[in-house]
Amino acid sequence: MIKFIGKTNIDFVGKRFAFFAISGAVMLAGIISLSVKGMNLGLDFTGGTMLQVAFEKPVAIAEMRKAMSDARINAVIQSYTGRNAYSVRVKGKQDNVNEVADRIIGAFETSFKDNKFTEEKRDYVGPVVGRDLAKKAMFAIVLSLFGIILYIAFRFSNPVWGGAAIVATGHDLFITLTALSLTNREIDLVVVAALLATAGYSVNDTIVIFDRMRENIRKFPKMPLGQLINSSVNETISRTIITNLTTLSVVLILFIFGGDVINDFAFTMLIGCIVGTYSTMAIATQTVYQWEGKGR
Repeated sequence: MIKFIGKTNIDFVGKRFAFFAISGAVMLAGIISLSVKGMNLGLDFTGGTMLQVAFEKPVAIAEMRKAMSDARINAVIQSYTGRNAYSVRVKGKQDNVNEVADRIIGAFETSFKDNKFTEEKRDYVGPVVGRDLAKKAMFAIVLSLFGIILYIAFRFSNPVWGGAAIVATGHDLFITLTALSLTNREIDLVVVAALLATAGYSVNDTIVIFDRMRENIRKFPKMPLGQLINSSVNETISRTIITNLTTLSVVLILFIFGGDVINDFAFTMLIGCIVGTYSTMAIATQTVYQWEGKGR
């Protein structure tokens, strides 16, 4: 395998308290932000107005988004296959359905003067649906974390390593949520999917280092755990950086050129990849040392 950097000899274990302090400070900022600002939940979770319209001639969704943007309406737009019909969803209260729907219609009348359209339906997507989606999203995240700890505990025959992976993954998810809260980005089901992908990315990176640790334990059974962890992380650091840069380059392109539709998804993945790489070396392995270090 091509080495991105030469052989390193970084004392990760010796710097573990500095890593813990950095993560703790960021997480404290997250706690404050989430307590004061909360999360900017999207229409999927909060409910809002849904307007369905049909045009005489096809309209590009990009043009509809521009019409909404010009009218300063933050909307989610979907098209129906086989016909020139579209649904426009806007976050808001039930009392404002007619007001919001009229604003949308006014924006379309201004932007599409030569393309007649008819209103087919206006309705309210209630908070009951939103709460149900929120519960399912949370259940998906918790279930994935539970599966991770079982898999790693079984694969490495050590529940401590599974617990360390969960600590690192939880750390990554919370810091990513912190970034979303600080930047006031909307959290919808697409962002939840990005959070799950972030968890998978973090665990995959952690497993690579844990595999090297297991190999080194077999080769050097009497090596102190701190030295073994440092050796394992330094041996895999080139692979970790190459993999991270490859992933980041793709996500960064999506973030810059992907447009508004996937911008929040790309931002979530961008933060998740960076934090996941950091936590693999600075949190997961150091948590193992904190739990098992005195035993070796």
